[in-house]
Amino acid sequence: MGIDINNLSIEEFSKLFPIEIVPYNSKWPVIFEKEKSLLQETLSESIALRIEHFGGTSIPGLSSKPTIDIIMEIPQLNERLRKWIISKMELIDYIPLWRVSDKFSHMMFAKGYFASGFSGQTFHVHMDVKKSSMWDRLYFRNFLRENPETMKAYDTLKQKLADQHKYNRDAYNESKTDFILEITRKAKVEAEKKDKE
Repeated sequence: MGIDINNLSIEEFSKLFPIEIVPYNSKWPVIFEKEKSLLQETLSESIALRIEHFGGTSIPGLSSKPTIDIIMEIPQLNERLRKWIISKMELIDYIPLWRVSDKFSHMMFAKGYFASGFSGQTFHVHMDVKKSSMWDRLYFRNFLRENPETMKAYDTLKQKLADQHKYNRDAYNESKTDFILEITRKAKVEAEKKDKE
């Protein structure tokens, strides 16, 4: 079991877990599929209704932080189910992140964080109901998969920002926001047009 990263200050977290962008690894989708099976076995398919790979590791050719980002649809999120999910996720070494999991939507869990830094494969799992805006992340993923030039532009941006904000994850993520929102908006418009055809 890793450390409870909720107890770290932002400065401590940033020092222990700096942003490192690495070249795309073709093993990432395989690692995702294995973890997906573990999550389904742990939570059951009646709770883990849909599980998708998103983020940089889900886009072939894109350099990324080597963390497998996972999004999961759950049927509902009330206090009883929230506590049950946390207990089950802890059995497979996931730590609930208090900033989101104390709320009744968008639970988040992390695995692979240790007092000595990263160890082995890291994972982030985001959970919410079907109608959550969290699912917009798949529009962005799909657009970059289908548009190599946009993917390359995002790759360049990420590498630049990682150099600038190696020890500040919040600044790194915030600096990507405008690009992500613009591409997501464009992807949603294109998807709606295809649906009408």
